[in-house]
Amino acid sequence: MQAFLQSLSYSFTITGPIFVVLLLGVYLNRAHIINDNFIDVGSKLVFNITLPALLFISISRTSISESANVQLIIYGLVATFVVYLILELLAPFFIKKHEDRGVVIQGSFRSNLGIVGLAYCMNAFGDKGLVAASMYMALVTILYNILSVITLNRSLNREGGLAATVKGIIRNPLIISIMAALPFATMEWSLPHLVVRSGEYFAQMTLPLALLCTGASLDFKALKADLNSALVSAACKLIIVPVLLIVGGIAIGFRGMELGVLALMSSAPSAAASYIMVRAMAGNAALAANIIVLTTMGSLITTSLIMMILHGLALI
Repeated sequence: MQAFLQSLSYSFTITGPIFVVLLLGVYLNRAHIINDNFIDVGSKLVFNITLPALLFISISRTSISESANVQLIIYGLVATFVVYLILELLAPFFIKKHEDRGVVIQGSFRSNLGIVGLAYCMNAFGDKGLVAASMYMALVTILYNILSVITLNRSLNREGGLAATVKGIIRNPLIISIMAALPFATMEWSLPHLVVRSGEYFAQMTLPLALLCTGASLDFKALKADLNSALVSAACKLIIVPVLLIVGGIAIGFRGMELGVLALMSSAPSAAASYIMVRAMAGNAALAANIIVLTTMGSLITTSLIMMILHGLALI
């Protein structure tokens, strides 16, 4: 019983703070203390300034030779691609509307790595977890974007789109900040104190502001539309996909922090960027929003259970 309570306590130390801040975002929006303009400006500030600063400062002050796990990154890329292929094969059996299949598939494999995933890993493993998760996020996010364009184009019967995706990846502030930090981490160069302190001020804003905006942007009224398709995608995102990746990781031999990072990143909710991409491509944006709402709230429960089980089995 004591071991169970310890595992339960461990899991909630990871997801509990995130749930509190998300819930605060919901409350502040309903109380009209923050509004859509705040969410829009705050989200842009996080994406373009504070999150890149957090990633740059964290990675640049870490030795890549000690922190980067090439095997974990390669496994994440291969496993994500395999899961995507499985979802493409099974989608026609569960999603009748051809034009909605891409939306469901994207919502099933594409995690919110940049905000929720990083927050999970930082809560669980501190700065070392953040660095390991950042390197994982950098390459897996690129694959997410490519596969998302492919599946949406397939379901919407469109051609092209990859050129725009490549441009988006090159211009992505998160990717730029990670790549800019790599020489400092690889060569172990020291940053000027002024740069470090200034960057830390921005970095400390990131997770609270990002989670507040995420919570405030949740639209529970949207759940009335396409609920069945959204539930299918949510079940895949929160249960099936994480279990497949975790079991595969355990079979390969991942343990400790590397298994924890894999579990936390794969069990994070569907990325908010999936809604933006679906809307831009004139797909079923309401369905994409439903998937984000369901997985964002459900992830707090499923991630807690996953981490509790892994901790109870002494795998992390």
